[in-house]
Amino acid sequence: MDQHNTTNTVKLYVYDMSRGMARQLSPIMLGKQLDGIWHTSIVIFGDEFFYGGEGITSCPPGGTMLGEPNSIVDLGSTEVTEDIFMEYLSSLGEATYSGDNYRLFEHNCNTFSNEVAQFLTGSKVPAYITDLPAEVLSTPFGQALRPLLDSISIAPPGGNVINGHYGQR
Repeated sequence: MDQHNTTNTVKLYVYDMSRGMARQLSPIMLGKQLDGIWHTSIVIFGDEFFYGGEGITSCPPGGTMLGEPNSIVDLGSTEVTEDIFMEYLSSLGEATYSGDNYRLFEHNCNTFSNEVAQFLTGSKVPAYITDLPAEVLSTPFGQALRPLLDSISIAPPGGNVINGHYGQR
């Protein structure tokens, strides 16, 4: 098969980290309705790629402890080859998306998914996902919890960390 003439489907897996609790408690705690606390990943080439406190990680689709995603968004297709994609991820893992750069509100799994989606397809992830941190921080309760929440590093278990060296996972 000629890799240069093939396109690959790019999917965004969306998980609610609160498992429904955000929908129930957000009106009371934040004074506004949140439908979820979103964790996202990109699925391409038969693997799911995400970013967390351990850096860029991959696993089989739905292979983390989060199980099956709450929703799957079709982001389109790409002509980027798997080799180029893995080189791209390696470079991201060395600099921008190393584990120690993780910040729950400013530099998280959704930031990663958005950047990778744009690289692969030119499409962004839905705004309701990327706007969530600002929405939470716009409330008095969100501001009060910020010091605690800033100390949290999310790294769903079940994946293989991509350590920034292409070909080594």
